[in-house]
Amino acid sequence: MQTSKKEDQPMLYPLLKGIILGLSIAAPVGPIGILCIRRTLTLGRLHGFLSGLGAATADACYGFMAGFGLTLVTSFLLDQRMLLQGAGGLFLLYLGVQTYRANPARDPAKASSKTLFKSYASTLMLTITNPMTILSFVGVFAGLGIGHEQGNWLSATSLVAGVFIGSALWWLMLCLAVGLLRERLHTEAFRWINRISGSIVIIFGILALLGIMKGD
Repeated sequence: MQTSKKEDQPMLYPLLKGIILGLSIAAPVGPIGILCIRRTLTLGRLHGFLSGLGAATADACYGFMAGFGLTLVTSFLLDQRMLLQGAGGLFLLYLGVQTYRANPARDPAKASSKTLFKSYASTLMLTITNPMTILSFVGVFAGLGIGHEQGNWLSATSLVAGVFIGSALWWLMLCLAVGLLRERLHTEAFRWINRISGSIVIIFGILALLGIMKGD
């Protein structure tokens, strides 16, 4: 019986650590959070959750690269960080303008007919174009003693799975909570949500492009 517990520990502990890490990474409000909140309010919980799931997928990808020591890929992403940041900034500007100009869907069925994959893919691209995220994973994994050396692949796999689960849990809770407000809002409120969230996303895009000019 003791042997069984010892065998479970290497997988359980990193999984729990990964869930906590995923929650902490997803929780801060940024452009992804703004987009998820806006899509939940205007399009419904499923669009908001899939938007968050795109970010969770990108986090898991970066966690995988950090956990399994894919140094060539990591180095390439960091070498191209300015290009990726520029692409992400421009995409934020595009999404911000589209969001600002979007007319609120008065019919819930009309909103639900929008492509769900677009909600997922857009936040996946936004998160994946921020290669500096991988540095945080490298630091955390090193601090936890997780790496690609022999015998640690199970811990790394468990931690990466936990990151995805924790991040997805945060987006699910956020969308469920925000979705409670949706039924109380009217068309004019949705219009202002589009304008405010679009303006915020545009600001994030401008800041990303200014970061390139400063060499950050």
